[in-house]
Amino acid sequence: MGGADNPRMNLRRLLLLTLYCTSTLAQAQIPAAVDAELARAKVPQDAVALLVLDANNPSAPPRLAHRATVPMQAASVMKLVTTYAALDLLGPAYTWATPVFVDGRVRAGVLSGNVYIQGQGDPKLVLERLWLLLRRLQGIGIARIQGDIVLDNSAFEAATTDPAAFDGEPLRPYNASPDALLINYKTVLMTFTPDVPRRLARVQFDPPLWGVQTQGTVALQSGPCGDYRAALKAALADPARIAFAGAYPADCGEKVWPLAYADPASYAPRAVRGLWRSMGGALSGTVRYGQVPAALLAAPPALEVRSAPLAEIIRDINKFSNNVMAQQVFLTLGRDAAGSVGSLAASRAVVQRWWQERIASKTSAKADAATDGFIEPLNFDNGSGLSRQERISARALGQLLQSAYRSPLMPELMASLPISGVDGTLKRAKFAKPGSAHLKTGSLNEVTALAGFVHGASSKRYVLVAIANHPNAHAARAAFDALVNWTAQDSEDH
Repeated sequence: MGGADNPRMNLRRLLLLTLYCTSTLAQAQIPAAVDAELARAKVPQDAVALLVLDANNPSAPPRLAHRATVPMQAASVMKLVTTYAALDLLGPAYTWATPVFVDGRVRAGVLSGNVYIQGQGDPKLVLERLWLLLRRLQGIGIARIQGDIVLDNSAFEAATTDPAAFDGEPLRPYNASPDALLINYKTVLMTFTPDVPRRLARVQFDPPLWGVQTQGTVALQSGPCGDYRAALKAALADPARIAFAGAYPADCGEKVWPLAYADPASYAPRAVRGLWRSMGGALSGTVRYGQVPAALLAAPPALEVRSAPLAEIIRDINKFSNNVMAQQVFLTLGRDAAGSVGSLAASRAVVQRWWQERIASKTSAKADAATDGFIEPLNFDNGSGLSRQERISARALGQLLQSAYRSPLMPELMASLPISGVDGTLKRAKFAKPGSAHLKTGSLNEVTALAGFVHGASSKRYVLVAIANHPNAHAARAAFDALVNWTAQDSEDH
């Protein structure tokens, strides 16, 4: 008889599961301070999952486990899965190349032909690095291009997501879609600098977008800074024009307003052409999308720029919860494994396989015996947590963090996380002791999450996971702060 049909085996599993659940329940009482904050926030206990584990001892019973096996929306905490998988599969020194190919002869500063810029998924091809790429193009003797600049973004499947689809906010930079040639996160930076004697504020737009009419100054108004963006009464929906009908509060000083461009598909061509022109470069043709001809790919590129190593890239992803950078890394996992075009389907398969091999197979002997190898179902979507489809349990996240803590890659992953009261999304956190925790935050409408490592007063390191899925989830932050403090103080009855 097979195990599935053996009554004795089934009874044994049931008894083991009962023992495990009884052991877990003994550790499941929510600390009084945390419970009080949940009650104050009007978030019921059955809307949260809480887990506190010994980071270095997966066989030790949980210090706290409440609804730890329930799959939940974890928002940006899902970036922990993407970044740890990338460190493990790609390596902390992995870099992205952006090669440039020149098709034609250069004479007296004039190229008779096209320039091809091939994107390979660089998550941080920001304005400064695009400038450097074009500057190096000038450095090999090209001042005028009698042809086109062709942008090749075929390394990833074309994004079909409407930037307004998630929350109706298409101009929010966090809704930018991934792209194999992702330039400056498809974002315009508008810098407002007051000129009080002239009673105006100067406005600088970076990068300069070709064909977009902009307003170089705006009137100043007196009074407190307040909501300066609303005071400006910006008209942002027209891809050919950015204008302001209001005024800028003088008390604001200098402010930078990042804005997702209204027509993402035309952003890269406009940015490349506008920056090339601002650098004194001339172009007879246009900037368009296309692929590098096979004949050019047979030879080395004329030049290439390389990204910072992955270990640095994930610091931006986790400390500042950069969604589009996380999606770039996620798509790279699929492209690197398949050796072809990166796609969400390929990346999901890679991460699922990696999870089963590196995380699920490393669960503690106690959990395996009690659950007969049962692993909660996981649902990966785009790797950033900006999704209503992604699901993960607190226990699964705890297993991942325990695995990471015992891994040679622990320093890189931990260094990428916000430090409580010090930097990133936890800079303003009011935990009892600044610097006592490295935690990834997550927030969506009706979702609040926190996961990472807490340093206890006893010098023991803990894994902490806290997730709330409820209409009042945002109010649960105080309860999660209390949980971090309880964990750091190493006191079960605090």
